[in-house]
Amino acid sequence: MVPFRNNLEALFDLAEDLPRFEQQLIDLAEKLGLTLENLEADHISLRCHQITTAERWKQGLMQVGRLFSENMINGRPVCLFELDTPLTVGPWRISVVELPWPGQKLYRHEGWEHVEIVLRGDPQTLGARAMSLLSDSGLLQPGISFKTSAPQGENERLPNPTLAVTNGQITIKFHPWSIQEIVASEQQ
Repeated sequence: MVPFRNNLEALFDLAEDLPRFEQQLIDLAEKLGLTLENLEADHISLRCHQITTAERWKQGLMQVGRLFSENMINGRPVCLFELDTPLTVGPWRISVVELPWPGQKLYRHEGWEHVEIVLRGDPQTLGARAMSLLSDSGLLQPGISFKTSAPQGENERLPNPTLAVTNGQITIKFHPWSIQEIVASEQQ
């Protein structure tokens, strides 16, 4: 379900793009042998190429939710919104949307790009725990790649390693904390 499908011109392209993202997410999960129903989806993220698009989406998202964080991460602004009505994506109802401003990397598609999964536990074992959820045959398929990183906001106090698995179209990311926990750590 897309809560802003019929009533918000600023987000019309996102409403139209969500079914594509959802189908590609389901297809990628199947390839990887990943059971989405058993996982905690934390938030969904957008990608765009132009600042004007990011600003339009920000204004639209502020009409269907509340901006609860705006921070510099890896040298660019990233806004986090809690939607009044969650998005239905696969088996989940996701209420948090991440909107990063354009960076150096150009993505193939402007719209929904990844979903982030919380795997609670020791941050140092995140990669191994995430990889254990994926089938070996899925990881070895052409076009599937993964990388690790540790994005960090200016005042974050929690270690936030990431394992990202992608098919070049969409990405599934794993973290040890929810985005709300990360934002709360900035306030301490």
